[in-house]
Amino acid sequence: LFLPPFQDLFGVSMVVPLMNLHIKSLGASHTLAGIIGSLYGIMQLFSSTFVGCWSDIVGRRYSLLACILLSALGYFLLGTSTTVFLFAISRVPVGIFKHTLSISKALLSDLVSERDRPLVMGRFNAASSVGFILGPVVGGYLTELEDGFYQTSFICASIFLLNAGLVWMLPWREENTGNREHQQGNKGTDSFSAKANRDLHLKSATNGAMASNSLFRSPWMQVATVLKRIKGIACSDLWDIFLVRLLMSVAILLYYSNFSLALEERFGVKPLFAGYLMSYSSALGVLAGCLLGPITRLYQHNTYRLLLHSSTLTCTLILLYASALSIWMVILSSTFLAFSTTIGRTCIIDLELTIGGNEASGTLLGVGQSVTSVGRIVAPLLSGIAQEFSPCGPPSLGVGLALVAILIMNANKQKYCSHGNVKLKNQ
Repeated sequence: LFLPPFQDLFGVSMVVPLMNLHIKSLGASHTLAGIIGSLYGIMQLFSSTFVGCWSDIVGRRYSLLACILLSALGYFLLGTSTTVFLFAISRVPVGIFKHTLSISKALLSDLVSERDRPLVMGRFNAASSVGFILGPVVGGYLTELEDGFYQTSFICASIFLLNAGLVWMLPWREENTGNREHQQGNKGTDSFSAKANRDLHLKSATNGAMASNSLFRSPWMQVATVLKRIKGIACSDLWDIFLVRLLMSVAILLYYSNFSLALEERFGVKPLFAGYLMSYSSALGVLAGCLLGPITRLYQHNTYRLLLHSSTLTCTLILLYASALSIWMVILSSTFLAFSTTIGRTCIIDLELTIGGNEASGTLLGVGQSVTSVGRIVAPLLSGIAQEFSPCGPPSLGVGLALVAILIMNANKQKYCSHGNVKLKNQ
């Protein structure tokens, strides 16, 4: 299960850094290139919740295969794009169905116990990050060849087809075991309001024999079920978790938004140094994912406390970066920020699934992705406004947003702790 996400991000990261160069070579203006990029983000924003919920209804196998194959189609079309129109068309299937990582995470949450979930998610993120580190290097080498972008796109499409074969070969009959364990471990946990529980409850057989029957339902019935589940999420008491995720996402995006430019203006270092520093942070993020198991054991599997401490550390490190007097303080903050952000991302997903329940993990992860997409849309706007005042404006604003997230977590401490106690007691 860790091989497909590695290959996924390896293939995507080969292509994505080259896309702006390619679309400009086709004659597109900067504005048109920006509009096409924004449309992709908007499609991701609205489709992630629906696709995640759809995976709860028809089962992980068919939804994951559909997303992989349609993403492969998008990258194949990208490899044939000789005009701006074809380039824009190729982004449509990818924008709607490129949720392979979210569905894979939902599958992992179905298969493992709650105690092991942070460890497994950490390793999953580490495997994905390795692919993201290696992909741009290979893509940069391939683009030097004649018609390099087209070859890179076809290789990416081939990697997705290979992933589809790997997913097809997985022993899917084991999927139900994890669901039954989760449901036994979650007895007594009042994860949603009573109304949301009625809307979102699934029996353990949903991902097994009933999943194949769901495939052949009327499409209108599937759409109605999806909308019903999304309404259940909207009426639940998970708003604070998603708000914390949004605030922390925007805070981290503000930190990185003008990173290269701010280092050049504040310390006179070249953009190449900023690139090396970001690669260094990515490598440390991989290490943090591998160390998540010992860290969660140190915290006695208390996800809330670990999230609170990692968020507090993230806020402190962004403040250190914003007030740094030398480049060494920036390097120090980047070093520890790689650990705190990796741990925080994993913990917020685990907390969503713990409080929200595992019966609708695909829906929950889809909504979480939509929340993050909102952050990606909002952060550039906030960064641009903050940079009008100072190069330190975006990270300073990020500190304020992170503080608000920490206050929200403290205000809801009783709810998080009660769920944590129930989980540990049952285990």
